Amino acid sequence: MSFLRTRRALRRAGVLGINRRNHQYTLRWNPRRLYPRVDDKLLTKRLCAAAGIPIPKLLAVAAHHFELRALPAQLAGERSFVLKPARGAMGNGVLVVLDRDGDRLVRPGGVKMSMSDFQYHAASTISGLYSLGGQPDVAMVEERLEVHPELAEIAEHGVPDVRVIVFRGIPVMAMTRLPTRRSAGRANLHQGAVGVGIDLARGRTVHAMLRDAPVTRHPDTGRPLLDRPIPAFERILDIAVRACDESGLGYVGADLVVDPQRGPVVLELNARPGLAVQVANRAGLLPRLRAVERAHEPGLPVERRVALGRALASAADREARP
Repeated sequence: MSFLRTRRALRRAGVLGINRRNHQYTLRWNPRRLYPRVDDKLLTKRLCAAAGIPIPKLLAVAAHHFELRALPAQLAGERSFVLKPARGAMGNGVLVVLDRDGDRLVRPGGVKMSMSDFQYHAASTISGLYSLGGQPDVAMVEERLEVHPELAEIAEHGVPDVRVIVFRGIPVMAMTRLPTRRSAGRANLHQGAVGVGIDLARGRTVHAMLRDAPVTRHPDTGRPLLDRPIPAFERILDIAVRACDESGLGYVGADLVVDPQRGPVVLELNARPGLAVQVANRAGLLPRLRAVERAHEPGLPVERRVALGRALASAADREARP
């Protein structure tokens, strides 16, 4: 009986489940032939760069094992950087370097590693250890973006990102993911980061969750997480929509970081964005997605689509209140 009550409660809240997401949104609005544009982070970077959309600087790329020998020289002038698999998922294989200590690389938590160990991790990346389907991959090294001062006290161990769900070119829901000691500096919920919902209309945090449990303070810093402004939030939404437009896909998760110098920067796009954003916001996606279907007009400029998404989200929140 309690299970049925739970199902009814989820249905009333308009929570989008994975089967419906796949059938009604991912499969319907994301042509399979366009998946490489978001599954391959290097291709995503090229698409964004060509459109003038800000992305992290690419420092090095190794597609073959023999290219790993050049990494020490290519990174010699960099104190901090991030190694990623071009076709990874869920944060797997991401290695963050914060600083150097002589010939050692300093990772989050003060852990140190040699450049040889770094090259070995890159070799594992190329071999497909972290890629989708275990296929051979490409190791890419990007600049490490910095934490915005307005988020620094709730992101002590790494750089937080902002995920925006965009449907048919209109933003519908967003959250910020805050790294923790457990997540080793990575803004990934599967690794132990905190998910914090964002009021789309106001650009302020509203709810937070850690491992699906509600929280109000950061587990490491003890700082309050709610009712905090997200810096440059309107610009975040603008860039997220523009990046999703370049992908050609209709249902996308856009991940961005707000760098204190450069402003919002696109990290990656996802054709199968996870559903935890609903838990972080304590709100279902379905009412907002259906509102977009009713209000969608082809040819609207980006700024009007952003304004429409914020208005629809606000209306959905008002209707959901008891």
